[in-house]
Amino acid sequence: MIVKKLNWKSSVMFNMLPFPDFGECHAESLQKHSGVLDSVILLILAQIPASIGGTMDRRIRVLIGKPGLDGHDRGAKYIARALRDAGMEVVYTGIRQTPEAIADAAIQEDVDFVGISLLSGAHNHLFPEISRLLREKGASDIILFGGGVIPEEDIPGLKEAGYDAIFTPGTPASEVVEFINSRMEQRQ
Repeated sequence: MIVKKLNWKSSVMFNMLPFPDFGECHAESLQKHSGVLDSVILLILAQIPASIGGTMDRRIRVLIGKPGLDGHDRGAKYIARALRDAGMEVVYTGIRQTPEAIADAAIQEDVDFVGISLLSGAHNHLFPEISRLLREKGASDIILFGGGVIPEEDIPGLKEAGYDAIFTPGTPASEVVEFINSRMEQRQ
């Protein structure tokens, strides 16, 4: 059995997953890696559209972005993993992205939510800019949330800019999952 080219590194969706770039290889060589073949098959099956399966619902899609010069991504990766573990499809942009790149990725990936993580103090500029760009590009239906070191007095302004929720340090990941699930239920 031949497994076609599986280039996980080329997809931002999978850049957090612990799979190497297999290229084209035989399934037998994949089995040498403990459980990797099963994981690859599960990831492939998870991407089958509902129209093929008939009963499978579309998974919630979330983009996690790190705009500006903020290079601290532990919190963003923690939330991304928690959302993935909750059954959501997560796209992580990586650090030091422009607001334009985040907005474009959100539209291109057809996400339901965009979560922005920022610790640098530039949230009053970068959060509203991402919201503005999404509205200008016709993606005002994407639900926005943010997190990071954000003073309480700045939260009302960010909510006015279009963010449904702002999560501060110490917020349990389960609260973010509950927020997303709740908003999706309201949407349907």
